[in-house]
Amino acid sequence: MILLLGGTGYIGEAFYTELRRRSLPFQNLTRAEVDYTKFRELVPFLGRTKPSFVVNCAGYTGKPNVDACELNRAETLLGNTVLAQTIAQACDMMQIPWGHVSSGCIYSGAKIVENGLVRIEADLTKPDVAELIERQPTCVQGFKETDEPNFSFRKPPCSFYSASKALGEEVLAGFDRLFVWRLRIPFDEFDGPRNYLSKIQRYSKVYDNVNSISHRGEFARACLDLWDRRAPFGVYNVTNPGWTTTRKVVERIREILRLQRDFEFWKSDEEFYRIAAKTPRSNCVLDATKLLSTGVRMRPVEEALDEALRRW
Repeated sequence: MILLLGGTGYIGEAFYTELRRRSLPFQNLTRAEVDYTKFRELVPFLGRTKPSFVVNCAGYTGKPNVDACELNRAETLLGNTVLAQTIAQACDMMQIPWGHVSSGCIYSGAKIVENGLVRIEADLTKPDVAELIERQPTCVQGFKETDEPNFSFRKPPCSFYSASKALGEEVLAGFDRLFVWRLRIPFDEFDGPRNYLSKIQRYSKVYDNVNSISHRGEFARACLDLWDRRAPFGVYNVTNPGWTTTRKVVERIREILRLQRDFEFWKSDEEFYRIAAKTPRSNCVLDATKLLSTGVRMRPVEEALDEALRRW
């Protein structure tokens, strides 16, 4: 039996759907049934039920966005750092393998290859960098799982949300029999407040940047495939291979959904943060090579985006 934690959340719903599709026996445990944030309640439950694998989708993201985490810092740390450590200790004590949904938002920017040299650019909107990317898209390389986060408490400035997720990975570093699955900007064909494609269509102004993104259903499938294949435990960037820009996504939305709306973009980072955001946002590119090397497949980002919009 697989134990699912946080199964009523946006990402948890995708795991719930995928587990049912595979006809795998699982239990979607809610905190009303057992408060799994408490070690003294989680350990006896694991002892009684003896799951073969635990999937943790629970965490604190803030609503309507990560700005809320700046106002609810205790809840953010409890949901993204302390809970991860609690589950890790409980599963370690009971010798149960498990998977944890983390985030790629612990990075900012990408690696840029120019004149045979590789450098990290934290801000891909800088005019010279943006011009280089437009002229030579292959210059962009993603962060690997072994790269140190550069958008965290240790590498400010950052959002409190991102910092709490980076710290959550730090507290898990000493545990084995564990997958850490990094998600980036979820999207799919189902309209909703957490869907990247829905957000873009509802913004009065759009913030343009360069990002890796994850199809929500494919993310859940890829994570479970890693367990099913008994791939090596460790950290995995679980994103659709490649990257995109907000402008490219807007172009596909207009073309495929045949929207007549003219999308307006923020003129600069300075304008966006002065008017629309209270805390820095992570915009980054992740390298999915490690995931693909296990035989787990996710569609290229352009293909996944177009299919989601065609099925909108």
